[in-house]
Amino acid sequence: MLPLARRVAFLSRLRQTINQSGALLRLSYPISIAASGSRSLEAVDNAGRPGPPPIQVGLTASAGRGIFASRRITSGDLIHTASPVVCYPSLATVHSVCYFCLRRLSNAGAELRASQTVSYCSDKCKDLSKAFRQVESSADWSAHDEYCRLQGLKYPLLVKRFACMVLAGEVAANYLDILQPAPLSSGMISEMEKGYHLLRNGFKEADIRSEQMSFLTKQWYVGLLARIRINAFRIELAGGLYEDLLSLATASVESEAAVGNAVYMLPSFYNHDCDPNAHIIWLEDASARTKALRDIEPGEELKICYIDASLGCDVRQALLSQGFGFHCNCDRCLSGD
Repeated sequence: MLPLARRVAFLSRLRQTINQSGALLRLSYPISIAASGSRSLEAVDNAGRPGPPPIQVGLTASAGRGIFASRRITSGDLIHTASPVVCYPSLATVHSVCYFCLRRLSNAGAELRASQTVSYCSDKCKDLSKAFRQVESSADWSAHDEYCRLQGLKYPLLVKRFACMVLAGEVAANYLDILQPAPLSSGMISEMEKGYHLLRNGFKEADIRSEQMSFLTKQWYVGLLARIRINAFRIELAGGLYEDLLSLATASVESEAAVGNAVYMLPSFYNHDCDPNAHIIWLEDASARTKALRDIEPGEELKICYIDASLGCDVRQALLSQGFGFHCNCDRCLSGD
């Protein structure tokens, strides 16, 4: 089937799911996360309705950790939201989105923003950025960022911000160690050395004390980058209203609104399926919203699709193998769909 036909077929299935779910998004009971340095994680307000959380983290038979329904979840339910542990705008959008939450900025004042280093959508975001931004702005990152631009790299930018957060005392250096790392070849590790030295030199030239940078070893850099590579989400702002679920999903599937990348804690535990029962959307900022695409029974694992589900089977398998290091054995792939 041609790629366009596959996309139409996928969106047709998505439309049917959305129509069945009703016009309005229904909120499920929230999951609450408590962890050191968890200011970046948020739970959904359940509007005063008591009850257990709808999901829990558990072990799967073959894919390590996963997220399971602890009660029945209805198609269309907003299961939970999560703010990123760390995010960073793409270099192409750095002057057009909020430097903290990645919300698109209005066209008004665009010329002024272009002359500034960074901009924010609100005083709140500016205040929340103050600690890591103070560390970041003390160094000259022109060589580092230009290297990323020329090489088409995005994940070292997330490492840079995370390192600034560590130096600012906002997060522990090992905070993301719980996440699964991507498998790296010796060649891939060698290619990371340039970025590592540019990052470390940036801090050294800013007179950051050696004892403060003791965590910033090559091993730490490679380990963090390996985790970010496999757990980072591409942030595609759909915009619009909750009622317009089809246009939200369509905008995300078509990748029309990418503004940056982010790493989350709970959303990183979702495993993959080419015919997922859940979907993550971003409305106006980097706050991730996980929504049920169909009814999910208690004990059933919630899965999302890591790639464009409308692609052909062979293309999906290649992307998943190269990008995530596994061979997909979902029902769609086994049937050759």
